[in-house]
Parts: sequence; C-alpha cells; structure tokens
Amino acid sequence: MCRGLAALPASCLERAKEFKSRLGILLHKPEFGCKFGNMGKATKHRYSLEEVLGWKDSFENLLRSKNGVAAFHEFLKTEFSEENLEFWLACEEYKRTRSKGKLSAKANRIFEDFVQSEAPREVNLDHETREATRRNVIAATSDCFEEAQVKTHTLMEKDSYPRFLKSAYYRDLTEQAMSHKMSKPVHT
Repeated sequence: MCRGLAALPASCLERAKEFKSRLGILLHKPEFGCKFGNMGKATKHRYSLEEVLGWKDSFENLLRSKNGVAAFHEFLKTEFSEENLEFWLACEEYKRTRSKGKLSAKANRIFEDFVQSEAPREVNLDHETREATRRNVIAATSDCFEEAQVKTHTLMEKDSYPRFLKSAYYRDLTEQAMSHKMSKPVHT
C-alpha cells in the first residue's frame, strides 16, 4: 500500500534525495556511456545556429527563447533538477493571472508542489525564504513568490546554466544547428 511521501520517515527522504543527486552525477560521467545529444525531445527540433549561440550570450536570452527553455528543461531532466525551472515557469504564469479568485488556488498549488518542505518537486530554498513565501501565500498577491523565484533564478543562473553551456548536450545542439545550416542550399 502506498503511504505517500509525507508518511515516509525523514531518513528515507534524505536517502532518496542523496540517490537522486548521485544518479545525476553518474549521468554526466562519459565512462557510463550517456550521450546527451541522443536524449530528450530537444534534439528532434531544428534550431537555428544564431538561436542556439544566442543562448550562450546570457541566461536571460535563454529564458526569453521558447526553444531555449525547452532545451534547458531537457538538459535539467538529465540532472534530475528540472523542478527549479518548472517552479520559475509556474511563477511566471502565476504572475499573469488576472483573476483575484484564481490567485489563491494557484498560489496554494504552487506552494504545495514546489515550496513546502517535502513537496513533490521541492526547490532548494533556505528556511527563511520558505517561511516568508508561506506567509505570502496566505494573502496571495501576484508577487507572493517573488523572493523564492529570484533565489531559484539565481541558483539556475550560477549553477545549472553554466553546466548546460559546458555540457555535451549543448555542444550537440550547436553541432546539429551548424550542420543543418551547412546543409541548406545557398540561394543567389
């Protein structure tokens, strides 16, 4: 019988998080035979070389590009850390909510999915930020996740984004875009 995550002892949850982290590290080691370019949906798209190279200019360029977000999401899945981007995107969508009636329900759903301790897709936040966000959700406004979203953005920009740019996955996307550009006939 499934008891759910909340019913598991804390030691089991810690071991599961440690396992998730170690598995992510193993996937990055070339001796384990994982080739990122063959993983995920992102490699099935035809990205322009200019677009792919533009993602390297800044994290903001990557986030402004629908294809960039999709490629970054696929990369994060290989690291088992897609919850940070999913939280950031959920916050962006939440801020566009105009109905006051829907704000509270959406805020609670985001909090339960990403912010509360032992959430199914818990993001890495310090205790103070988690508590401030919990208090903000009680009186949900369009910016109640602002502090948590900024911290998650900073974490991705300083940690996941540089790894994405150095990864075989990004190199493969660049090579695919380059080879696609070279294979196009030149019109004169």
